[in-house]
Amino acid sequence: MTNLMARTTPRAAAPEAAGGLSRGLLLLMSVSTGLVAAGNYFAQPLLDVIRQDLQLSTSTAAMVVTAAQAGYALGLILLLPLGDLLERRRLAVALFGATAVFLLMSAAAPNGAVLLAGTALAAITSVAAQVLVTFAVALADPEHRGRVVGTVMSGLLLGGLLARTVSGMLSEFGGWRTVYWVNAVLLTVVVVLLWRVLPRLHTPAGMSYPSLLRSTVVLFRTEPVLRWRAIIAALSLASFNVFWTSVTFLLVGDHYSWSEAVIGLFGLVGVAGTIATPVAGRLADRGYVQWVSGIGTALLAMSWLAIAAGATSLVWLLAGAIALTVAQQSVLNSNQNVIYALAPEIRNRLNSAFMTAFFVGGAAGSALTAVAWVRGGWAGVSALGGALALATFLVWVAERVSTTRRSPALPA
Repeated sequence: MTNLMARTTPRAAAPEAAGGLSRGLLLLMSVSTGLVAAGNYFAQPLLDVIRQDLQLSTSTAAMVVTAAQAGYALGLILLLPLGDLLERRRLAVALFGATAVFLLMSAAAPNGAVLLAGTALAAITSVAAQVLVTFAVALADPEHRGRVVGTVMSGLLLGGLLARTVSGMLSEFGGWRTVYWVNAVLLTVVVVLLWRVLPRLHTPAGMSYPSLLRSTVVLFRTEPVLRWRAIIAALSLASFNVFWTSVTFLLVGDHYSWSEAVIGLFGLVGVAGTIATPVAGRLADRGYVQWVSGIGTALLAMSWLAIAAGATSLVWLLAGAIALTVAQQSVLNSNQNVIYALAPEIRNRLNSAFMTAFFVGGAAGSALTAVAWVRGGWAGVSALGGALALATFLVWVAERVSTTRRSPALPA
């Protein structure tokens, strides 16, 4: 048991003990997280057409993906902790509204600089998705936490995957900007719905905003479980993003020669991950969270063997993409269940610290992808992604060994 758990008070646990998460509200939260997160992925299947329209270099076009990941990480560390300070319904609605405004900025971007700025700003405020995740966990009964996390995160995953598909299709009919306009309108509808149906929830931390930020950073020093899980998460998303950032360049290349719409449809293979996420959540509720982590990290590494063969084989590319997505979502869900169980009264700060590390890793993976592609093509990308995935598995093994040595009487 951690020091933070020892400081948990009955008052801090009250919002969770109260319960009050209906199926309808859980569904709305899941759909809302998907819509607000989608904007961070619109550009991935459109990189080539954006590059041509705005006259960007390949590396600059790839930076649009990096800007989304880096902006999201910045929002996680600066805005998500506010959930432990401000009333959460008001915070969530404000962030959803701001994201809609910044999506309009991207839709009207006359050049790469404005697009990068709009992408980064929309990503910062799209941490509204994570505000809803911890909101849902606070409303759920503790014994159903894994299922609730899995359901809401399935919505977030679907948002990212369908964003690629929808953006590719809409690009064929109305240009690459269309999907940004459409999503801004949908988020406006979400703002109204969330304001009407979300309950008020305020668990003030009793400290100033600067102190809140400092306490979030300090968690990396005081919580060894958070440190381990943050490293695992960062490496896993880096590996995941290597694939999804580079696959567009492979599919528009000479061997495949796919259009933007077809590339967008390719994203649907990752829908398999939405099956894995709730299953992983239910397994976590039954006490198998470490099994989910271990199998997930191992599958992440093995998926890159198929992905490497996908340079000339669509079958292997599809198989690798499915395995990679299932593995990534399983690892993420198990990580979240471990983190959310640490201390309910500071859950937003724990989530902020964890998710910041997670998306910093993702941004680093996206940035390294451009270098790997330019220097080594698909072979270089596969080597990079495979190395990051193998490192993810090895860190999980190291965490298990460390945990067993600290508490030999407890199951690893």
